[in-house]
Amino acid sequence: MKENEEKGSTISRKDFVKTSALAAAGFTIVPRFVLGKGYRAPSDILYYASVGLGGKGQSDNSEFVKSGKAKPAFLCDVDSDYAAGMFARYPDAKKYVDWRELFEKEHKNFDAVHCATPDNTHAVIATAAMSLKKHVYVQKPMAHDVYEARTMANMGKKYKVQTQMGNQGSSSNGVRQMMEWYDAGVIGDVTEVYCWTNRPVWPQGTWQANTPQGLKWPTQSATPPSTLNWDLWQGPAKSKPYPIGTDQPGGVKVLPFNWRGWWDYGTGVLGDMGAHILHGPMKVLGLQYVSSVQTSVGAGGTIETGPASSYTVMTFPKTAKTSGPVRVHWMDGGIIPPRPVELDPSEHWGEGDGGMLFIGTKGKMTAGCYASRARLLPVSKMDEVNVPQTIARVKDENHYAQWVESCLAGYGNMKTSSPFEEAALLTEAMLMCNLAIRGVSVPKAAEVTTDAAATGGRRRGGQFPARYVNLNYDAANLKVTNVDEVNQFVKRDYRDGWKLSGI
Repeated sequence: MKENEEKGSTISRKDFVKTSALAAAGFTIVPRFVLGKGYRAPSDILYYASVGLGGKGQSDNSEFVKSGKAKPAFLCDVDSDYAAGMFARYPDAKKYVDWRELFEKEHKNFDAVHCATPDNTHAVIATAAMSLKKHVYVQKPMAHDVYEARTMANMGKKYKVQTQMGNQGSSSNGVRQMMEWYDAGVIGDVTEVYCWTNRPVWPQGTWQANTPQGLKWPTQSATPPSTLNWDLWQGPAKSKPYPIGTDQPGGVKVLPFNWRGWWDYGTGVLGDMGAHILHGPMKVLGLQYVSSVQTSVGAGGTIETGPASSYTVMTFPKTAKTSGPVRVHWMDGGIIPPRPVELDPSEHWGEGDGGMLFIGTKGKMTAGCYASRARLLPVSKMDEVNVPQTIARVKDENHYAQWVESCLAGYGNMKTSSPFEEAALLTEAMLMCNLAIRGVSVPKAAEVTTDAAATGGRRRGGQFPARYVNLNYDAANLKVTNVDEVNQFVKRDYRDGWKLSGI
């Protein structure tokens, strides 16, 4: 019997007891793992653990359940008050505060993990889940740092699990239509792409900042709410006292959403919208690793927080789908590209969440955020072009159901739209933009003064070496070769007790 248990060909008494306990708690459909390796329950239900229940956590879970083939077996959040609605919606699910405890105690009782925590903790949670051989769905961006994205890229393959990043536009018909137009040569060869977003819509830089000079972490601290485990929420980041709120001078409101503007926890505008907008160019043109990046920023950015706006240009080497290098322009904070002359004068340009514009040698094509409203320019050209469909569409463009189906199908039997091996390339490009944006505030290493931390990383006099230059990136070695000061953002230091798993 012991030999069979070790090989996984049958269920052990210990597992049976756990499974029975789950059933008694309200699970009326037998989980697939109960039947042993190689078998599925007749109902084909995916039982998963959900970590991070507010915001996207709520909508993600709703979409998974709506597929009719998934059920949250465990719910986990550091803030019981913020998660109360989810706890009420899924009363059968067992509740946890610490995902590490959940994974340790319950890893035999679920098949997959959903993660919608702040960016700071995505990689530590996802790598822990994959090392337990759990399928993983992680909200965008899949990682906080370049090193994390590169590390996660091949873990799905290593552990034979299905992975998906939460950039739902990657399952849209729009990106597939643009791929077909480009592959058919409709707009010729592309060397320039413009991408933009209306973000930030949270305090960042001087926008809704707490001081005239920009956003700063308060020097005064407060007591966290009794419903919040503040230390656990901070994850791998350096521990800070809980800040005073906006009801006091110089206070900030970090939770539940404004953490995006703080580099310790979020990845700014790129992390919020880059995956939804840069995915189109990356996929259509087959772009891989950035070779160089340059940026200019609006006011208020520091070592701690992002600027009010930025304009960043990434250069990608030639691919099998381009005749030479490609420059991708990223704009945020109200900056948009010049209006294409092919547009009707009355047509709006640059509105909404953002969009993308491809400049080809034979024409142009554009789409909104998530690759919505994909169209050729001038729009009249769409009546003249008839390109056959060569790329299969995702059923109902449903990114969530696709992941559920892929988990039920098992590794190697179904491809997702944004598996980690592809999502890592996209994420790394986004984070290289952030590296340049953050680098603007980094002084020359040899001349940093002792009060640099107090001045937001600024020094007295001299140069900021990452400003007004092209940062050359050695992708093979994850290193900027001409400005070493910014390499600190490639891989961060983790607080004690936190680390990546399974590497």
